[in-house]
Amino acid sequence: MRPQEMDAWVVARPGPIRTNPLERVRLPVPEPGPDEVLVRVEACGVCRTDLHLAEGDLPPHRERTVPGHQVVGRVVAHGDAARGRDLAGSRVGVAWLRSTCGRCRYCRRGAENLCPGSTYTGWDADGGYAEYVTALADYVYPLPDEVPAVQLAPLLCAGIIGHRALLRCDLPPRGVLGIYGFGSSAHLTAQVAMWQGAKVHVMTRSAKARELAAELGAASAGGAADAPPEPLDAAILFAPAGELVPVALSALDRGGTLAVAGIHLSDVPPLNYERHLFQERTLRSVTANTRADGRAFLEIVTARSPRVATVAYPFAEAGRALADLAGDRVEGSAVLTPPWADGG
Repeated sequence: MRPQEMDAWVVARPGPIRTNPLERVRLPVPEPGPDEVLVRVEACGVCRTDLHLAEGDLPPHRERTVPGHQVVGRVVAHGDAARGRDLAGSRVGVAWLRSTCGRCRYCRRGAENLCPGSTYTGWDADGGYAEYVTALADYVYPLPDEVPAVQLAPLLCAGIIGHRALLRCDLPPRGVLGIYGFGSSAHLTAQVAMWQGAKVHVMTRSAKARELAAELGAASAGGAADAPPEPLDAAILFAPAGELVPVALSALDRGGTLAVAGIHLSDVPPLNYERHLFQERTLRSVTANTRADGRAFLEIVTARSPRVATVAYPFAEAGRALADLAGDRVEGSAVLTPPWADGG
């Protein structure tokens, strides 16, 4: 028998993290819809997108939303239409992309990440800063039982979005990749790029992040605005800092591409055509991901087992986790570990 109520965090008053925008509450345990599963949360990664939502950088899509979209848990119930998926008792991941329409021209051509009717976990519907979360059965990912939940959680957004950004930057085989910002997503993406034979240069303002980059095998690790030691074939901007766009474009070799991976970016200063874009340099955005991106990335990391640098926070300290993320005090990925989960 499931309880009638659960612990959860909601974004009560969007604003600077110092104003404590999160509020711990008791909510009814949700009932799964016909196409949904109900998942009991084992761990939930803390994403910079959660911080943008809490601080109001992302306009709320609904009041008092439960954030969190890097959820690892067990299926404990399902709707009638989801019965055929045979997910009961299995371990799954609930990620950022919650649903798409499946009918628009973007969905039909395999670009469901651009669907105008898409919805998102922890923005359009309650997410994983709670004991239970519902998700559409067709949008969850099967996860291995033998890997700790804390290690799996960051893969579900930081990893998947980083994988999409790596595809979008058009890195040539055995090319030179620049990474700007080195947090949760970047440290996973760097490892995948190096597995593929790339040389990786990291530029970040955090001294601890530079140390982590060196430990993981980066060819160099410098300050956020430093010039890399050689021209870049491609670059990814993970830091939500628009002022780094011209910096990264200037570091590109001829024909290079910069992919901007964040959902939110501060204003980009004026670009100089000759210095930043001429010689067929390209600037691209990254918008969410497709389920195919997620499956492809999880297949890669299941085979290779990346080092996932994590900092575990008790469920009761969700606000501190976001504050540490805002203050660049998290080396790798922050993950909430609830008391009801094994080891929480």
